[in-house]
Amino acid sequence: MSSLKGKLLLNEPMARYTSWRVGGAADQCYTPSDLEDLQQFLQGLDATTPVYFVGLGSNLLVRDGGIRGAVVMMHNVLTELRMEGDLVYAEAGVTCAKLAKFCAKEAKQGAEFFAGIPGTVGGALAMNAGCYGSETWNVVKRVSMINKLGEVTIRDATEFIASYRHIEKPVTDEWFVAVWLALADGDAHDSTLRIKELLAKRLASQPLNLPSAGSTFRNPQGDFAARLIEASGLKGFVIGGAQVSEKHANFIVNIGGATALDIELLIRHMQDTVLEKQGVSLHQEVKVLGER
Repeated sequence: MSSLKGKLLLNEPMARYTSWRVGGAADQCYTPSDLEDLQQFLQGLDATTPVYFVGLGSNLLVRDGGIRGAVVMMHNVLTELRMEGDLVYAEAGVTCAKLAKFCAKEAKQGAEFFAGIPGTVGGALAMNAGCYGSETWNVVKRVSMINKLGEVTIRDATEFIASYRHIEKPVTDEWFVAVWLALADGDAHDSTLRIKELLAKRLASQPLNLPSAGSTFRNPQGDFAARLIEASGLKGFVIGGAQVSEKHANFIVNIGGATALDIELLIRHMQDTVLEKQGVSLHQEVKVLGER
């Protein structure tokens, strides 16, 4: 792998790359310089090495035992963003906030909600991220994928099964490298105002001053996870350095020195309590990687 142009770090603490600021070390942590470099890195890996792609780490809990395998860091990598005919082309490393602003500037309507997603395009595609009534896959036309052999394939949106905060891929070991979005024509000024409204709403309702990973649980059909958690008397509940946010009950915040285990135990406690008191099973939105 001597000809690689990216940055390879061994036994790299993942706490540096997750928004909760927790997580053990990854065996390999690679930041590619471009798509060709990413292809070369994947081709050089042993076929048995597990591979994980990470964007801003904003919907991710890495356990304290770290990750066996290779983590590909996509933030600030593959950041091309342009109009391609009538479609918006965005690579996986573009932040959702930047995508929202670009679409507004181009007078393309329907991407404003991306401003409220604290992650990258790749992450939004992988979990069908959404907020304020909109979801990523509602506007996807087609995507570019890469597999463990470094082969790139263009796939139509119809090849995927999208559901609430979940996407079923036709091939498991493929990762998103780019997307083409089909958006309606709109008004740049109106879209910019909508983005400002959404950001103000987010600032008013979410604990953005402390490390968190956004919504911990999916909203159950016809209800809100935050309401159920609050009704169960869990606001402010603490395990170690992890706390159920007093500002938004569906957020777990790191109030200082939290471990991944603290957070995982708090998640379980919240699920058990809500099931016992409200009769509802909460399903995790946060992805968990690594070993205890």
